[in-house]
Amino acid sequence: MPYTTEQLMQMTSDELDNLFHLSPPGDIPNGEAKGTAIIAPNTPFSPAIAEIINIFGWQGKTFDAASGTLVNRVTFFGLNAIVAQIYVGKSLFDGNDSIVLDYSKTSQIAHWVRDEIRLIGPQMYLGIVYWNDQKTINFALEFGQSNG
Repeated sequence: MPYTTEQLMQMTSDELDNLFHLSPPGDIPNGEAKGTAIIAPNTPFSPAIAEIINIFGWQGKTFDAASGTLVNRVTFFGLNAIVAQIYVGKSLFDGNDSIVLDYSKTSQIAHWVRDEIRLIGPQMYLGIVYWNDQKTINFALEFGQSNG
């Protein structure tokens, strides 16, 4: 069953963890994805927090599968910043394969950050953000969506 970002924000942290665990890595994506931070899942605050972050902070990621890199789109100007290497690797979450978004060698600002994503539906990925290998928040990436 395909998931929407709204459905993901209504799930509990345990449900998001279970969905991530049960999902395959999928192919390394290519192109522009709308990103949504999932903070305080399954609370009335999650959609509002996500919208504020989307407007004033992080808007998504643009993947270049051929080069194995991505850039994050940040600020309300949609600037491309904060580069990561992309590869399939073992997840810090459960040891299964995931697509790793590795900032350790490409970013002075985010060198302690690692993201992992797995495919949860057509053009939809669920992600986990790690800070110094500690799980922090989830996020959704929707490909083929308007980012305006």
